[in-house]
Amino acid sequence: MASKAAAAAVDFTRIYSALGLGKETVAALQAFRKRNADAQRIHAQLATQPKTVDTAHYRSILKNKAVVDEAEKILREFKPVSYDVSAHIKAIETFETKAVVKAKETEAKIDVELKDLQATLANIEEARPFDDLTVEEVGDAHPRIREAVENMVKKGKWTVPGYKEKFGDLSLM
Repeated sequence: MASKAAAAAVDFTRIYSALGLGKETVAALQAFRKRNADAQRIHAQLATQPKTVDTAHYRSILKNKAVVDEAEKILREFKPVSYDVSAHIKAIETFETKAVVKAKETEAKIDVELKDLQATLANIEEARPFDDLTVEEVGDAHPRIREAVENMVKKGKWTVPGYKEKFGDLSLM
Protein backbone atom coordinates (compact mmCIF):
# COMPACT_ATOMS: atom_id res chain seq x y z
CA MET A 1 0.00 0.00 0.00
CA ALA A 2 2.84 2.37 0.84
CA SER A 3 4.49 1.65 -2.51
CA LYS A 4 1.32 2.71 -4.37
CA ALA A 5 1.20 5.96 -2.40
CA ALA A 6 4.89 6.58 -3.08
CA ALA A 7 4.48 5.83 -6.78
CA ALA A 8 1.53 8.21 -7.00
CA ALA A 9 3.52 10.98 -5.30
CA VAL A 10 6.44 10.78 -7.74
CA ASP A 11 6.42 13.35 -10.56
CA PHE A 12 8.17 11.37 -13.28
CA THR A 13 8.11 14.13 -15.90
CA ARG A 14 10.03 16.41 -13.55
CA ILE A 15 12.50 13.63 -12.81
CA TYR A 16 13.06 12.93 -16.51
CA SER A 17 13.77 16.59 -17.25
CA ALA A 18 15.80 17.24 -14.08
CA LEU A 19 18.12 14.30 -14.65
CA GLY A 20 18.51 15.02 -18.35
CA LEU A 21 17.78 11.41 -19.29
CA GLY A 22 18.11 10.38 -22.90
CA LYS A 23 15.07 9.77 -25.09
CA GLU A 24 15.70 6.01 -25.13
CA THR A 25 15.88 5.82 -21.34
CA VAL A 26 12.74 7.90 -20.87
CA ALA A 27 10.85 5.81 -23.45
CA ALA A 28 11.98 2.57 -21.82
CA LEU A 29 10.96 3.81 -18.36
CA GLN A 30 7.56 4.94 -19.62
CA ALA A 31 6.97 1.61 -21.37
CA PHE A 32 7.96 -0.25 -18.20
CA ARG A 33 5.65 1.93 -16.06
CA LYS A 34 2.77 1.29 -18.51
CA ARG A 35 3.30 -2.48 -18.45
CA ASN A 36 3.48 -2.39 -14.66
CA ALA A 37 0.25 -0.37 -14.39
CA ASP A 38 -1.51 -2.74 -16.81
CA ALA A 39 -0.35 -5.78 -14.85
CA GLN A 40 -1.50 -4.23 -11.57
CA ARG A 41 -4.90 -3.35 -13.09
CA ILE A 42 -5.41 -6.91 -14.43
CA HIS A 43 -4.29 -8.39 -11.12
CA ALA A 44 -6.80 -6.23 -9.23
CA GLN A 45 -9.59 -7.28 -11.61
CA LEU A 46 -8.78 -10.95 -11.22
CA ALA A 47 -8.39 -10.68 -7.44
CA THR A 48 -11.98 -9.42 -7.11
CA GLN A 49 -13.43 -12.42 -8.96
CA PRO A 50 -14.61 -15.39 -6.92
CA LYS A 51 -12.15 -18.26 -6.83
CA THR A 52 -14.47 -21.17 -6.12
CA VAL A 53 -17.47 -22.60 -7.98
CA ASP A 54 -20.49 -23.58 -5.88
CA THR A 55 -21.64 -26.69 -7.74
CA ALA A 56 -24.26 -27.44 -5.09
CA HIS A 57 -26.02 -24.21 -6.01
CA TYR A 58 -26.05 -25.15 -9.70
CA ARG A 59 -27.17 -28.71 -8.85
CA SER A 60 -30.19 -27.32 -6.99
CA ILE A 61 -31.13 -24.89 -9.80
CA LEU A 62 -30.51 -26.96 -12.94
CA LYS A 63 -32.66 -29.90 -13.91
CA ASN A 64 -29.89 -31.57 -15.93
CA LYS A 65 -27.59 -32.91 -13.22
CA ALA A 66 -25.28 -34.55 -15.77
CA VAL A 67 -24.11 -31.11 -16.93
CA VAL A 68 -23.24 -30.17 -13.35
CA ASP A 69 -21.44 -33.50 -12.83
CA GLU A 70 -19.44 -32.98 -16.01
CA ALA A 71 -18.53 -29.41 -15.04
CA GLU A 72 -17.49 -30.60 -11.57
CA LYS A 73 -15.31 -33.34 -13.13
CA ILE A 74 -13.65 -30.81 -15.48
CA LEU A 75 -12.97 -28.44 -12.57
CA ARG A 76 -11.39 -31.23 -10.51
CA GLU A 77 -9.17 -32.34 -13.38
CA PHE A 78 -8.13 -28.81 -14.32
CA LYS A 79 -4.44 -28.14 -13.83
CA PRO A 80 -3.23 -24.58 -14.52
CA VAL A 81 -0.54 -24.23 -17.13
CA SER A 82 2.81 -23.22 -15.75
CA TYR A 83 4.85 -20.77 -17.76
CA ASP A 84 8.58 -20.35 -17.89
CA VAL A 85 9.12 -16.71 -16.92
CA SER A 86 12.90 -16.89 -16.90
CA ALA A 87 13.03 -15.07 -20.25
CA HIS A 88 10.95 -12.23 -18.81
CA ILE A 89 13.08 -12.10 -15.68
CA LYS A 90 16.22 -12.02 -17.81
CA ALA A 91 14.75 -9.14 -19.87
CA ILE A 92 13.95 -7.24 -16.68
CA GLU A 93 17.48 -7.82 -15.40
CA THR A 94 19.03 -6.58 -18.65
CA PHE A 95 16.75 -3.52 -18.53
CA GLU A 96 17.83 -2.96 -14.94
CA THR A 97 21.52 -3.17 -15.84
CA LYS A 98 21.01 -0.77 -18.74
CA ALA A 99 19.12 1.61 -16.45
CA VAL A 100 21.90 1.46 -13.86
CA VAL A 101 24.55 2.14 -16.52
CA LYS A 102 22.53 5.09 -17.89
CA ALA A 103 22.04 6.39 -14.35
CA LYS A 104 25.78 6.21 -13.66
CA GLU A 105 26.51 8.01 -16.94
CA THR A 106 23.98 10.68 -16.02
CA GLU A 107 25.51 10.97 -12.55
CA ALA A 108 28.98 11.43 -14.03
CA LYS A 109 27.68 14.02 -16.50
CA ILE A 110 25.93 15.91 -13.71
CA ASP A 111 29.06 15.79 -11.54
CA VAL A 112 31.14 17.31 -14.36
CA GLU A 113 28.55 20.02 -14.94
CA LEU A 114 28.39 20.73 -11.21
CA LYS A 115 32.17 21.14 -11.02
CA ASP A 116 32.08 23.48 -14.03
CA LEU A 117 29.30 25.52 -12.46
CA GLN A 118 31.14 25.72 -9.14
CA ALA A 119 34.31 26.87 -10.93
CA THR A 120 32.28 29.47 -12.85
CA LEU A 121 30.64 30.65 -9.64
CA ALA A 122 34.03 30.94 -7.92
CA ASN A 123 35.35 32.85 -10.93
CA ILE A 124 32.40 35.25 -10.80
CA GLU A 125 32.79 35.81 -7.07
CA GLU A 126 36.53 36.49 -7.41
CA ALA A 127 36.21 38.73 -10.47
CA ARG A 128 37.09 42.39 -10.23
CA PRO A 129 34.49 45.02 -11.05
CA PHE A 130 34.29 46.03 -14.71
CA ASP A 131 35.25 49.61 -13.84
CA ASP A 132 38.64 48.45 -12.50
CA LEU A 133 39.68 46.67 -15.72
CA THR A 134 42.17 48.20 -18.13
CA VAL A 135 42.17 47.94 -21.93
CA GLU A 136 45.30 45.77 -21.76
CA GLU A 137 43.63 43.30 -19.39
CA VAL A 138 40.58 43.04 -21.65
CA GLY A 139 42.90 42.49 -24.64
CA ASP A 140 44.82 39.82 -22.72
CA ALA A 141 41.58 38.07 -21.74
CA HIS A 142 40.17 38.16 -25.30
CA PRO A 143 42.93 38.36 -27.93
CA ARG A 144 40.33 38.47 -30.72
CA ILE A 145 39.29 41.95 -29.58
CA ARG A 146 42.86 43.17 -29.85
CA GLU A 147 43.22 41.57 -33.32
CA ALA A 148 39.97 43.15 -34.51
CA VAL A 149 41.03 46.60 -33.29
CA GLU A 150 44.48 46.29 -34.91
CA ASN A 151 42.87 45.15 -38.18
CA MET A 152 40.45 48.11 -38.14
CA VAL A 153 43.31 50.57 -37.44
CA LYS A 154 45.34 49.12 -40.34
CA LYS A 155 42.37 49.56 -42.69
CA GLY A 156 41.69 53.06 -41.40
CA LYS A 157 38.29 52.28 -39.94
CA TRP A 158 37.71 54.39 -36.88
CA THR A 159 34.08 53.48 -36.16
CA VAL A 160 32.57 50.21 -35.11
CA PRO A 161 29.86 48.93 -37.50
CA GLY A 162 26.40 49.09 -35.90
CA TYR A 163 27.52 51.24 -32.96
CA LYS A 164 25.50 54.33 -33.94
CA GLU A 165 22.40 52.24 -34.60
CA LYS A 166 22.60 50.60 -31.21
CA PHE A 167 23.86 53.44 -28.98
CA GLY A 168 23.19 56.58 -31.05
CA ASP A 169 25.53 59.44 -31.93
CA LEU A 170 27.10 60.86 -28.78
CA SER A 171 29.10 63.64 -30.50
CA LEU A 172 28.29 67.18 -29.40
CA MET A 173 29.21 68.86 -32.70
